[in-house]
Amino acid sequence: MEEAYSSDSRHTNLAETPTFDDQEVLERAITKLVLLGKQVGVSAEQMIEMLEGGLSVVELVEYLASRNGNSS
Repeated sequence: MEEAYSSDSRHTNLAETPTFDDQEVLERAITKLVLLGKQVGVSAEQMIEMLEGGLSVVELVEYLASRNGNSS
């Protein structure tokens, strides 16, 4: 499986303050994630609770995708 992140210079160090472009990309990604959650019956609050409970972002996306596949 291909890595979701590469080590090229376009990606910022996570310890650094995100640039405007980074924030814009992050906001679009979060919006899409929230819309997918809504489509499969998982609220943003529930997703936050899952992440705070130890679920990784990758695991959350996989969970939502699996529910999306089962929702048809």
